[in-house]
Amino acid sequence: MPVSCPAIIAELRESLKKVESDGLRRRPVLPFGIAPIDERLAPGGLRLDSLHEISAASPAPSDDAAATLFMAGIAARAWGPVLWVVRRRDLFAPGLYQAGLAPGRLIYAEAGDDAELLALMEEGLRHRGLGAVVGEVKRAAMPNTRRLQLAAEGGKTIALLMKRHAREGGNPLAVPSAAMTRWRIASAPSAPLPVGDAGVGRARWQVELVRQRGGESADWMMEACDETGRLALPARLVDRTAGAGRALSRAA
Repeated sequence: MPVSCPAIIAELRESLKKVESDGLRRRPVLPFGIAPIDERLAPGGLRLDSLHEISAASPAPSDDAAATLFMAGIAARAWGPVLWVVRRRDLFAPGLYQAGLAPGRLIYAEAGDDAELLALMEEGLRHRGLGAVVGEVKRAAMPNTRRLQLAAEGGKTIALLMKRHAREGGNPLAVPSAAMTRWRIASAPSAPLPVGDAGVGRARWQVELVRQRGGESADWMMEACDETGRLALPARLVDRTAGAGRALSRAA
């Protein structure tokens, strides 16, 4: 027998009663800690009192996993408990843990449809005691995203909404949205290890900032989240940046 949305929300409220705010003044933005990204974001990072949308570049499982772990890394670097609302039970907890999101920080809620999922996200955002609220939908119209944005404003709980690909295809980010930023994530070939080493190097993602309020779009090739939820520049780019810095020092 299906559970009604009010009953699910009531159950979520009971769970959230156990979560208390730490009472500390928290920073208004969550930086990536990577200059090429933070310098392109209008406030120097992701605003915590806002909605941010993420989509996989394609329906391929590799891109879907990359987008999910990109969200997990952001949530991992937030300050406290994380509410993750799902439509299907396909989250791989060990994978989230490898991206820095420990099981003890997660509160799961399962929704029957997109409407329930968006309602649960809104409830979590209005609680003000969470570090991040994460949800995965196929469809969310402008009024839906506006409600999430309004629920996030005035707090310090970051809202992360993953737009999944529909069966009929199309671009999940084509629908107008009130989100502060919109991201598209694709998997990329891993860096080869030195000759003689077995396996492959750290996973890589193509990270595209499709849209942001008050700023321009951009894209980067990044190494995937580590156990602290942090992305990294590929080693060759780090070496190139360091080399440029040494050249400038010699020129000076």
